Amino acid sequence: MSISISEDIKSVSDLKKKTNEIFRQMHHTGRPIIVTVNGKPDAVLLDVEVFEKKLKSLNLGILLTVAEEDVREGRTRKAKDFIREFKKGAKVPG
Repeated sequence: MSISISEDIKSVSDLKKKTNEIFRQMHHTGRPIIVTVNGKPDAVLLDVEVFEKKLKSLNLGILLTVAEEDVREGRTRKAKDFIREFKKGAKVPG
């Protein structure tokens, strides 16, 4: 995710004075807004759709990490065996 240092870093004072303008920018660019307090980064504003996409990616990454560990540890089985067990357990017609 990219940011523009000159456009996407705003003070909390700017946020209070120009809330609508800052939110319009965030929604238009899709980039996060970094809010500073006393010159230091304090919070990040992010469009909800962008946030949801990032959250889905993060969750997928977590699942993949667990799956990769299972493969490394040898906790695997043949796909045809899994499908057979799945159909039997879920009572899926063969």
